[in-house]
Amino acid sequence: MSGIEVTGTAQRRSWESAGLPEVERVRPKLWSIPVPLPNSPLRYVLVYLLELDSGVAVIDTGWSTEEAWTALVAGMTVAGYSPADVQAILITHIHPDHYGLAGRLREASGAWVALHPADAALIPARYGLGLDGLLANMDELLIESGVPDETRAELTGASMGIREFVAAAEPDVLLEDRERVPLPGWDLVTLHTPGHSPGHVCFLDRTGRVLFSGDHVLPRISPSVALHAQQPANPLADFLDALRAVRDLDVDEVLPAHEWRFRGLDARVDQLLDHHRQRLDETYAAVSATPGLTCWETTLQLRWSRDWSQIVGFMRRAAVGETLAHLVLLESSGRVRRSGTRPIHWYPAEASDH
Repeated sequence: MSGIEVTGTAQRRSWESAGLPEVERVRPKLWSIPVPLPNSPLRYVLVYLLELDSGVAVIDTGWSTEEAWTALVAGMTVAGYSPADVQAILITHIHPDHYGLAGRLREASGAWVALHPADAALIPARYGLGLDGLLANMDELLIESGVPDETRAELTGASMGIREFVAAAEPDVLLEDRERVPLPGWDLVTLHTPGHSPGHVCFLDRTGRVLFSGDHVLPRISPSVALHAQQPANPLADFLDALRAVRDLDVDEVLPAHEWRFRGLDARVDQLLDHHRQRLDETYAAVSATPGLTCWETTLQLRWSRDWSQIVGFMRRAAVGETLAHLVLLESSGRVRRSGTRPIHWYPAEASDH
């Protein structure tokens, strides 16, 4: 990984041995606590504990499971704290592995919960009473994508199983882009970095020269950026813009939510931008070779990290959404166009659909 230096060496060793990293004191007043994820290839989420004059703040929480709660509490104990000491809960985005324990941790501590408004707006439909409408919208999107009837029902509800891992908490504080986080003793600024989620944020510690990058920039994998029922019209364009926006930040270290800490933010951003350039070209090539493909058919033409037969359930739906996100970006840049039919068929911009 040219230009990228692993700083979380113990974290990477644990990853390579399929173990769970130790709780680490990363630097003065800052701890890293790995919280396990059930049945997930990501294995754990890194929760960060920020010491305050009285108590602590956390960045992200983990899934709402007893195993995750036990690990989070044990990690706090290593650092000399308990859930009752938590004053603030900062959430990078509302995916269950980041937001899941927010409600339980607030109940145990009385801490305030902070989210970006764009993700806060999604809570009622995703984790509340608006579920039927969300499922209907998702089903409609899959119909337009050309997903076969025998597969569509499974994919429409593919994310329902993980709802049980969320103890939802309406935010007490909404953090806008470039807004300073009200944590005494910390010079923390919110950076809105949409793409993986509409309201995804990173937190920049200007004094400590550290970026808490959530899922926006990870050291090894590319975060899923998929078009779905709760995403804006062109999420991949938003994500690439947000990558460019953080590329040249003056930071010494990146503290991601998964895998391990590293240096070389600019180099890693360049890798991610290049990955999506290649993926856009691959998607365009598939549509050019066979004009009139649906999104589903295009998805089957692309290379994935594992054999398609091993990509099932939610991962399969995410793959369709990622393909659609690339098609929409190609459309917005004038390289492909869509038919006016249902399902939608995709053509090179210069081709006829007759």
